[in-house]
Amino acid sequence: MKSRTINVKGSEIAVCRRNQEDYLSLTDMVRSFEDGSSLIEKWLRNKNTIEFIGIWEQLHNPVFNSPEFEGIKNEAGLNRFTLSIKKWIEKTNAMGIVARTGRYGGTFAHKDIAFEFGSWLSPEFKLYLIVEFQRLKEEEHRALSLEWNLQRTLAKVNYKIHTDAVKEKLIPPKITRDRINAIYANEADLLNVALFGITAREWREANQDKEGNIRDHATLEQLVVLSNLESINAVLIHQGLSQAQRLKQLNEVAITQMKSLSGMTGLKKLKGEI
Repeated sequence: MKSRTINVKGSEIAVCRRNQEDYLSLTDMVRSFEDGSSLIEKWLRNKNTIEFIGIWEQLHNPVFNSPEFEGIKNEAGLNRFTLSIKKWIEKTNAMGIVARTGRYGGTFAHKDIAFEFGSWLSPEFKLYLIVEFQRLKEEEHRALSLEWNLQRTLAKVNYKIHTDAVKEKLIPPKITRDRINAIYANEADLLNVALFGITAREWREANQDKEGNIRDHATLEQLVVLSNLESINAVLIHQGLSQAQRLKQLNEVAITQMKSLSGMTGLKKLKGEI
């Protein structure tokens, strides 16, 4: 994923996502400090640092090699003790600190560990780091909220277009209220079958222990596609296509869009914020 950046006391620090978590560049954090990148391994050799990141790994990493960690911890503090980022990762299967290669490479650490590193560098630097990181997250949250509200508004508009098309093309004059409801339900189930493969009634019969309806239990991706299908179905109704023809086309659209949306990181991120 493309890195974002925060500015901490004049230093541009990259922030990237890994396994749905934020990682900060330790390499960027030390650029303005004397001794630069050598500070990272100096910090890593500190016994308190090893204890901290080892406990963090035990809490968050199911494949962390605790026996190797204990051996490293016991050697920490000895004059002959050395430890590199690469050696730490290879011996312990650590995931809290990672090394990235390429143009935007360097040493990255989970935000919990990066903040601890910032404190070791300078308490003042750590405080500014936290403030700027929180500012970044607030900006991201506002952007996602705007995107989500826009999607909800679009869904409402599409629903209105869809129901108006049903009323105009499929409901004959002077029809009874029960028949009107049946036609609306029939069109709603057309979309359910196109997207979910079953009708609302079939879903209820198969999920009697669940509250709500089939759409209440839809994923975010399915809701986005459903909104699009409502709009597309309205156009197909105006074109005079039969229900069978529309079902075939809507199902093809649903399959294509679900394949596309399932790999979108933006939607995955949005789901994490909702």
